[in-house]
Amino acid sequence: MVIGIPKEIFPGENRVACTPDVTSKLIKKGFEVQVEKEAGLSAGFTDDAYSKSGAKVIDSVEELYNSSDVILKVQRPVEHPQLNKNEIDLMKEGTLLITFMYSLHYPEVAKACAEKKINVIAMEAVPRTTLAQKMDALSSQANIAGYKSVILASNYLGKIFPLMMTAAGTIQPARVVIMGAGVAGLQALGTAKRLGAIVEVSDIRPAVKEEVESLGGRFIEVDTDEDMQDEGGYAKEASEEFLKKQKELIFKHVSNADIVITTALVPGKKAPILVTEEMVKEMRPGSVVLDMAVEFGGNCEISEKGETVVKYDVTIIGEPNLPSLVAVNSSEVYAKNLLALLEHISEEGDVKLDVEEEITKGCLIVNNGEVINERTKALLQ
Repeated sequence: MVIGIPKEIFPGENRVACTPDVTSKLIKKGFEVQVEKEAGLSAGFTDDAYSKSGAKVIDSVEELYNSSDVILKVQRPVEHPQLNKNEIDLMKEGTLLITFMYSLHYPEVAKACAEKKINVIAMEAVPRTTLAQKMDALSSQANIAGYKSVILASNYLGKIFPLMMTAAGTIQPARVVIMGAGVAGLQALGTAKRLGAIVEVSDIRPAVKEEVESLGGRFIEVDTDEDMQDEGGYAKEASEEFLKKQKELIFKHVSNADIVITTALVPGKKAPILVTEEMVKEMRPGSVVLDMAVEFGGNCEISEKGETVVKYDVTIIGEPNLPSLVAVNSSEVYAKNLLALLEHISEEGDVKLDVEEEITKGCLIVNNGEVINERTKALLQ
């Protein structure tokens, strides 16, 4: 089977779905690999490196799509600016597209793929099980995003992170509040802590308290009897009463913080508002809020997608694609996630989709011209 790697055309996307290192491994597994010219350049991978790894570099994106059985991408298909065609229309019938689809947010894209008889595996839907750990692209990208969020926020803060004793007196450490102790939040905690900040973490799941404290953070605990975690280990949508309690408790911590990083997402739902306009007004001048959930509605009431703005003397960063800012490493780990998935669903360069197998069943959104993912299907009815 032929695997095609197109250049990402989604605005602001610097990552590439496959690196030269993983390309050579896929070829050893029996696949043919072809890469669109300059597909990896924004992530630091040259056409020459792909050629040396055994891939065929193709000038025409139409030829690439037309001659590939499997397409590996980072972003969902969008309109191609040069061709005035959607990427879906460039794929041939029966193609397997593996990408971040976010079909619970963009069900119409899944429907369009079904109409074109393009099979879709969504990387964000890979089950969080021990067996699927190596394929968990959501975690690998969130890990990098968590690190980058602290570095980016620190650039806008007019203070240093660590406690520092100087001849001119003592400089107090920066205070960082992180909302959400998932993969991104824990990486942000570890990074801010290593830089010397005092870090407090809030999460609706009491179960993560131990992890937060083991990384040197202080856990902001909301008293509740609600079970805040679903079977997959993700945070559930919280009740109004819980969110009210959480906001009251958070208010005090946020107003004392130098940096607030929000990471809370609920699969298929708009991100919950955790930092209100009122909270931002109470923050110290020069403080920074970085909203990692800005792509899906945002955790900060006044963040703006794709913009860094100053409101009430507070810098609010609405960067929707943090992994793209660290494209080299993000591409490397994502390519390895894809390799692990392809190894799981193929044999000697031939992909076989077993819809009853647990991992395939979890992440296969479209199969044989039909949207088969139940939650996505429900959104289309």
